[in-house]
Amino acid sequence: MLPSSSNPLFIDTHCHLDAAEFDADRLHIAEQARQCGVSRILIPAVNAKGLARVVGLSHQADAVYALGIHPLYVDDAGDSDLDDLRHAVIAHRRDERFVAIGEIGLDHFVKGLDLDRQEQFFVAQLRLARELDLPVILHTRSSVDTVLKHLRQFRPRGGIAHAFNGSFQQASVFIDLGFKLGFGGAVTFDRALHLRRLARELPLEAIVLETDAPDIPPYWLYKTASQRKAGAIQDRNSPTELPGIAATVAQLRAVDLETLAQATSHNARQILGSGC
Repeated sequence: MLPSSSNPLFIDTHCHLDAAEFDADRLHIAEQARQCGVSRILIPAVNAKGLARVVGLSHQADAVYALGIHPLYVDDAGDSDLDDLRHAVIAHRRDERFVAIGEIGLDHFVKGLDLDRQEQFFVAQLRLARELDLPVILHTRSSVDTVLKHLRQFRPRGGIAHAFNGSFQQASVFIDLGFKLGFGGAVTFDRALHLRRLARELPLEAIVLETDAPDIPPYWLYKTASQRKAGAIQDRNSPTELPGIAATVAQLRAVDLETLAQATSHNARQILGSGC
């Protein structure tokens, strides 16, 4: 239960702590995040060769993890990678830190990708999630309707639509299918009018928080225009930024930070289990 104090506890439902950007200090960053009030971090795998690394890191960093093959990595994946994923999932099925299949889904934004192969891998991983009754962590960039088509067919046990930026109608379908919607650094930008309206008006019980670190940094990590011209585009995003992202969402919803922390952490645990 969340303590009644001035230090709310948050769950970062999407953080690539295994990324190369954290090679120098990832365990230090995880500890810093805890000190900032981030009680748990979910690390999603992105390819078959990184499965063991994610498992090991989650134990070292006191995190939880998801195992899957990301749509942006499918073109470089072999058919045997799906077998490797199945073996890893079964091997770690009883690990309390293993909470979902992910990051999986479709990406129709990046040009030149093999979309048929993406769907092949997505369907195979949805089948695995359904077979083992596991939630899924979804990548839905520019592909929400197609992702929803497959979810309606295979009906996995809910999950999280990571970095959600669809319509209110699409949000309602996700919610009806048992999904929570992830909000991160993008919601902190004043110009993100639609996304901020979603964060303000969707039911609080449908929202979870994320950083997607080191990607999708909040606005305050971006440098000034003069610094950008000099080549310094942004500081590294990390899970330590989650309380600031949460503060933006709380302000949009006109609720206090502790209320938001308690609600979003409860929502995450509904999907990912009490180990979060």
